[in-house]
Amino acid sequence: MNSPATELVRLLTVRGETLAVAESLTGGLVAAEITAVPGASRAFRGSVTAYATELKHRVLGVDADLLARRGAVDAQVAAEMAAGVRTALSADWGIATTGVAGPDPQDGQPVGTVFVAVSGPPDATAERAGGGKVAALRLNGSRTEIRMESARSVLALLLAELAGEQTGNQRAQDTERNGGF
Repeated sequence: MNSPATELVRLLTVRGETLAVAESLTGGLVAAEITAVPGASRAFRGSVTAYATELKHRVLGVDADLLARRGAVDAQVAAEMAAGVRTALSADWGIATTGVAGPDPQDGQPVGTVFVAVSGPPDATAERAGGGKVAALRLNGSRTEIRMESARSVLALLLAELAGEQTGNQRAQDTERNGGF
């Protein structure tokens, strides 16, 4: 069975689409998983590890007022990181991780609070306003376990989005073949 990263590279390559990654708590783990796949360069544009909060604003374009109000560990911050890296690296898809791996709470959030996000082409599916999706996670375990599960979760979120998009496209084709019914 293929790893999630292998399946992502395969799907994106078949579709002729590209991916960019924005990471905070995972510190490059997601990019490392993707680039471990032979042929990843056909789909992977690059990554930004914006560990420091001000880099989320300066490099990825996350709203400075949002960061000041809510901190870096926030669903909207994750969404803006994914959209920002997609734009900054000229990719079809952007994914992002932000959260608290420990040992201490951050921005009022307990250890294990993680947000992962996907930003896709705005017209990818009608259900995704602005082409994005965020998942909130509450993870247990060591710092290493939280970081690894966050990386796995963001890859799974993108795979689910791509699978959902394929299902949606298939339904549209079926409707067309059946005279609009």
